[in-house]
Amino acid sequence: MQLSDLQRYILTQALAANRATVHKGVLLRFYASRLKRPKPRDEISDLTRSVERLIDRGLVIGYGSKTAQRWFVTEVRLTPAGRRLARELLGTQQQLPLKKQKSKSKNQSYGIPFRGTE
Repeated sequence: MQLSDLQRYILTQALAANRATVHKGVLLRFYASRLKRPKPRDEISDLTRSVERLIDRGLVIGYGSKTAQRWFVTEVRLTPAGRRLARELLGTQQQLPLKKQKSKSKNQSYGIPFRGTE
């Protein structure tokens, strides 16, 4: 799946956040590290467009207010698919949900040593 740098930043910030949602102001820090910053109005419109595209793909859920014409997204939260993709972007390997099995040998449970060992 093709993602822009801003969309990757949104996913990784949402994953790294301690709380469930990430405010839009936190996501605007993406432009602070850029040498050639766009105008503030363009920053907000680009961020809004990227968030809406991530919502369309089902990677994030947006929270905000709705007017007659459009939504104003103020916070975003990752969906399970978005969390999975963000972990891939960070390079962390997912753990399988396997349970550790207890040993079923009678000798080990009673403290009796194995044959051949003294």
